[in-house]
Amino acid sequence: MVRFNEIKMQEGRVFLITGANSGLGYETSKFLLERGATVIMCSRDLLKGEKAIQSLLKFNFPGKIELVELNLSDLKNVKKFSKYIKNRFQSLDVLINNAGIMAPPKTLSKQGLEIQFAVNHLAHMFLTMELLPMLEEKNNSRVVTVTSGVQYFGKIQWDDLQGNIKYDRWKSYAQSKLANVMFGLELNSKLIERHSKTSSLLAHPGFARTNLQRKSVQANQSWQEELAYKLMAPMFQSAEMGALPQIAAATLSSAKGGEQYGPRFNFRGSPKICRNAPNALNNNSRKRLWAISEKLIKDI
Repeated sequence: MVRFNEIKMQEGRVFLITGANSGLGYETSKFLLERGATVIMCSRDLLKGEKAIQSLLKFNFPGKIELVELNLSDLKNVKKFSKYIKNRFQSLDVLINNAGIMAPPKTLSKQGLEIQFAVNHLAHMFLTMELLPMLEEKNNSRVVTVTSGVQYFGKIQWDDLQGNIKYDRWKSYAQSKLANVMFGLELNSKLIERHSKTSSLLAHPGFARTNLQRKSVQANQSWQEELAYKLMAPMFQSAEMGALPQIAAATLSSAKGGEQYGPRFNFRGSPKICRNAPNALNNNSRKRLWAISEKLIKDI
């Protein structure tokens, strides 16, 4: 079990969190600010981001906040954002790839890619590779990629990666969350090969109550899904609890590259090291996904 009294104050350390204005990202920001960190809070909607910051400022935490607009559905925006971060900050200690979307109707990104694959996986891979030189300047720097428990059911649809032949919003979501794990593990292997000071870790929140469920119901106008969430309500834990695995992966001195943190009982509970999805453990599959993803982002 994770002991949070192991986590030291974080003064002088810089954390960048995608999707930081609500849910897991907000709770992670709150935890880090309380411990004196500088937190770069990324939000697609600056008005919502500003509202989140005003809420956090009421606590008078010792940490510092900077809000930056980031639209992960447009890789060119990710490129522009990365350039700004590299010019604005001298170094970066931890990148938390937290933002995500869940099971929308078939939608395409700015580059014409299936939106869940594009936002949950591809944009975070692109952001990571753009900011990696900054991370590698610091000792014990980390990339934490947030996945989901659906990773264990996910499969990569090699013949229909973008859901062009047949789109199933839940299968595409599970594929993107499996891709998160495959990316995180392959990145860690590459970092080890070059004796990098940076490590790559993973985290998943279990059943955490965030905006994802509400947005999915609204986007799909699904009363069945709404009913399912109401019936499952007692199983959900708070966003504050759901954020603990990624906080552990980002800050625990004992955490190591390639590890994944998740709830004790897989869907809820205090965080512990958990297993990575079996479908993410095949080296050849991970390298294949990396090569495909690299090709999709190389011309941005």
